[in-house]
Amino acid sequence: MRLKDPFNRPVTNLRVSLTPACNLNCLYCHAEGEVSPGSLLSAEEIAAVMRMAAEYEFRSVKFTGGEPLLRPDVLEIIRSVPAGMESSLTTNGTILARLAADLKEAGLSRVNVSLDSLDPATYRKITRKDCLSEVIEGIEAALDAGLTPVKLNMVVLSGINEDEVPAFLDFVKGNRDLVLQLIELMDIRDCPYHSELSGLEQELARHSTHILTRRMHHRHKYCCNGSEVEVVRPLHNTEFCAFCNRLRLTSDGMLKPCLLRADNHVDIRGAEGDGLRSLFIEAVRRRAPYYH
Repeated sequence: MRLKDPFNRPVTNLRVSLTPACNLNCLYCHAEGEVSPGSLLSAEEIAAVMRMAAEYEFRSVKFTGGEPLLRPDVLEIIRSVPAGMESSLTTNGTILARLAADLKEAGLSRVNVSLDSLDPATYRKITRKDCLSEVIEGIEAALDAGLTPVKLNMVVLSGINEDEVPAFLDFVKGNRDLVLQLIELMDIRDCPYHSELSGLEQELARHSTHILTRRMHHRHKYCCNGSEVEVVRPLHNTEFCAFCNRLRLTSDGMLKPCLLRADNHVDIRGAEGDGLRSLFIEAVRRRAPYYH
């Protein structure tokens, strides 16, 4: 039985934060909306949640963090993904090169790699670390392992990396296994780096040979001079909310109905069987569009 929230939105995607820990310190990080996380769920607890999601016909699971590859049991967790459920992972790519083949063997379908600059100095300014070359190696290893399409998540930051969009378009050009995602900075509170992307999206549309509309968040994919580009605009975007199909699980065991809210979580720690089943239903019942 597939779950629908009170706004008739089917819930088909589970997003699981494996850890709040990260080996970078990006200046804009929103930490998947986690607030003061507690002790981590075990691999078996995460597996139980995924089995429950499969019972409710969730089609896919995405593993996030922090940096999920820092978790020593990440391969065990990926192996526990229920049959028929697609699994993907978002990583900063810094340690992806040595794990890519093992991730594929464990059953992972594909990866998103967070990469906000192709310039070493700018990359260091954003992440406070000097490891751009390791990320590029990780992308190449993911391509070689077949973790495709590899999606590059570029958060567009005003005054920092806006001028690098053409370089990113060239980076993915001609490679159908690479997709660029241009992402609007989500949390602009006290942050001077927000860049509104509507103008950029209009420019992409003018130069595209094809424009596709994805079911997820009703966002568009632009086929532009041999490059595939998606634009993710969550702020003040009613379509983004109207087509949301996600339920999130925090690293410490909270079902999170909305990324932008922290006041409606459902605690599933220690729950199993019918108890966990009812908590899933309650979390979906609490889903409401943030922008409407």
